[in-house]
Amino acid sequence: MSVIQNLHPKQRFEISAALELIKPITWFPPMWAYACGAVSAGVGFDAQFWLVLLGIILAGPIVCGMSQAANDWCDRHVDAINQPERPIPSGRMPGKSGLYVALAMTALSLYVGSFLGTWGFVATVLGVAAAWAYSAEPLRMKKSGIWGPGLVALCYEGLPWFTGAAVISAALPDPKIIIIAALYALGAHGIMTLNDFKALKGDRETGVKSLPVVLGPQTAAMVACVTMALPQFIVIFCLYLWIGPSIYGIAISLLLLGQVWAMSIMMRDPKGKAPWYNATGVLMYVSGMMVCAFALRGMEVAL
Repeated sequence: MSVIQNLHPKQRFEISAALELIKPITWFPPMWAYACGAVSAGVGFDAQFWLVLLGIILAGPIVCGMSQAANDWCDRHVDAINQPERPIPSGRMPGKSGLYVALAMTALSLYVGSFLGTWGFVATVLGVAAAWAYSAEPLRMKKSGIWGPGLVALCYEGLPWFTGAAVISAALPDPKIIIIAALYALGAHGIMTLNDFKALKGDRETGVKSLPVVLGPQTAAMVACVTMALPQFIVIFCLYLWIGPSIYGIAISLLLLGQVWAMSIMMRDPKGKAPWYNATGVLMYVSGMMVCAFALRGMEVAL
């Protein structure tokens, strides 16, 4: 009997299960990145505060929530192995209700994105398309340990940063902003690799070739650490070239040193310590993002 045939057949739709399906805890990274983008643009918020607020809501609860619902629906077989308590495999989202939530939120994403101008709408279309490409067949890019985490990292960090800057300035962001957004998106690939540790068993059984599956936990964790750290070194170097020695570069350097310390602890037990690192090292990573956003804002205001 297949895994999906063992899913618990409850009939009553639970509102609390729908909220769990869209995973509020995952909304923070794209919301934060959008805010970083808005800050980095160097434009005053007074007249356009609603654009910032609407974009943050779109990036987090709506688009990210939609992507989580789509992923849970497409991953229901894997979750039946890794996390049988999740809403779909547990039966708390009966039938195709999980799919209907994902489709309804897809439509809502595109509708709300249309209020953010051309740049905002195009970015929303890209984010929605990427969410389905990551989870759904025939593309199902999450099967790749390279392209899957890369796509998520781009949508969690790079795309929201770019969108926040583009929407509030109503123009293509300065190349420096695009470079920094791309670097932090690249570094986030390592964060997403660490996130794959929790699904190691199910990924092995269902053919998902995540880096922890392909390389093993120890090597995958080392690759993730290098991937997270190297782009931040480049960020620090870029700020030095653009504005010289500054408090911003010093702050990001200290935050990076803190991450290296946390990495050294995680490497003792990558699978067991990955959740701990996500609560410590990742916090320092995203703090550096906002520091860098203010550095870029100072440059834009000066210009």
